[in-house]
Amino acid sequence: MQVTRIRTIGAVAAVAAVPLALAYRFAVVYRDHAGHPKSRQLPTTPADLGLPFEEITVASDGLALAGWFIPARDGARGPGVVVVHGWESTRSRTLPNASLLHALGLHVLTIDVRGHGASPTDGMPISGREFGLDAAAAAAALAGRPEVTSVGILGHSMGGVGALLAAATMPSIAAVVSVSTPADPRLLVRETFRMADLPIPAPVAGPLAWLTARVYARPRGHAYDDVSATVAASRYRGPILLVQGDQDSLLPLGHLRRLEEAALAARRSAGDSAAGDADQAPVEVMVVPGGRHSFLFEDPGYRRAVAAFLATHLDGPEAPSEAADVAAALPLERIPEPEDEFGAVASRPRGLRLAGELIGLRPPRDLKDEG
Repeated sequence: MQVTRIRTIGAVAAVAAVPLALAYRFAVVYRDHAGHPKSRQLPTTPADLGLPFEEITVASDGLALAGWFIPARDGARGPGVVVVHGWESTRSRTLPNASLLHALGLHVLTIDVRGHGASPTDGMPISGREFGLDAAAAAAALAGRPEVTSVGILGHSMGGVGALLAAATMPSIAAVVSVSTPADPRLLVRETFRMADLPIPAPVAGPLAWLTARVYARPRGHAYDDVSATVAASRYRGPILLVQGDQDSLLPLGHLRRLEEAALAARRSAGDSAAGDADQAPVEVMVVPGGRHSFLFEDPGYRRAVAAFLATHLDGPEAPSEAADVAAALPLERIPEPEDEFGAVASRPRGLRLAGELIGLRPPRDLKDEG
């Protein structure tokens, strides 16, 4: 009877190992194809927008990242903001936001994250953790400049992940603006399943996304919390502004709500043992009506909210109401892009489709990213 039972358990384990092996193969192929962004460059520079700038490099993990420092008010001392682009984007694409910040009298430092634009790569898969390390290096470089009195960070999409991760390790960062930000790597992987239209049943998609997210981070030895914007939002106790469009086709608004709740819960917990909620830094949320994943700077309401938030928490140089009025009146246009458009998570579904084909899952249509 005992021998029969052992044989039965062994047979069940052998059957279960087949889908597990396929799932692991899927995760490895996903990582290998989605973890290395296509390096692109745009010819636009700050000079094309009438902005003064200085070419600089920022040291991060032994890499020399390409960057632009854009001084405001003829280099007078005052606050500055690091601007971090998204996946498969470049610092050129941050220039509309840089123009907004410059008009508010804020110094700006924008970089090409490793493996993007003119910055080198170390050849390993890039995750939110690397966006965070590079954002933190840029924040330290900006803080070290004699013109800069305080530092905030504004990041879009994966750059929003990087902004939160950097702030979680740098209490000196005075404020964070996180725009269209994936809340968690597992949830982001689930979104790529949906975007690639892979016919994965929900009971399978959850565990597969969990496994894939962890296999993705394994080569660098990252702990899961190291790459989660939700965890970072709970650890950073400074002011946070979370922004997302209500027509974002890449990320449901649940991502924004998850980040908001994590940050608020941490503050409530701290308030129980500290002076009280009145002393906690605010968590502000803006949902842009009609806004998609990118180009939210085209909305006057977005510009008002960002301007007032940064003027408040970076202490000027303009009063919040005046900064909001200046921002709302500012005409901003998106940077022209090549025909093979950028994508915040575009290369992830490409790798995902290939991984799906290897285990017999064929999506019925191609993904078109909105840029």
